[in-house]
Amino acid sequence: MLDIGCGGGLDLFVAATLVGESGRVSGIDLTEDMVRRAQENLTLAGMKNVEVTKVDSDIIPHADHTFDVVLSNGVINLSPRKETVFREIYRVLKPRGRLQFADVVLEHELPLSLAGSAEAWSQ
Repeated sequence: MLDIGCGGGLDLFVAATLVGESGRVSGIDLTEDMVRRAQENLTLAGMKNVEVTKVDSDIIPHADHTFDVVLSNGVINLSPRKETVFREIYRVLKPRGRLQFADVVLEHELPLSLAGSAEAWSQ
């Protein structure tokens, strides 16, 4: 299982619990602070089947067809290169693998008064 944009590691913890000791869970994040936080949290929780890696781009540093499941929670919307992200996800998924993601979706253009504002995130 791969978590794209793993943040502090909450979804990694849940995934590691679900896959059990024989399963493997990987997380990637763009920020060193979040990678460190996830590693600390997972160590405190006693999770041994999880690895967390810092990445510098939308390119996923894993071989083709590595993962049964890729998940992402609130991160894909932040990438300006969404097509690249989805191509990379498809590349690292095993045949018949599954993508599960939750994200912000803009269905209509925001009014100029909301574009770029904190309020826009909740509209």
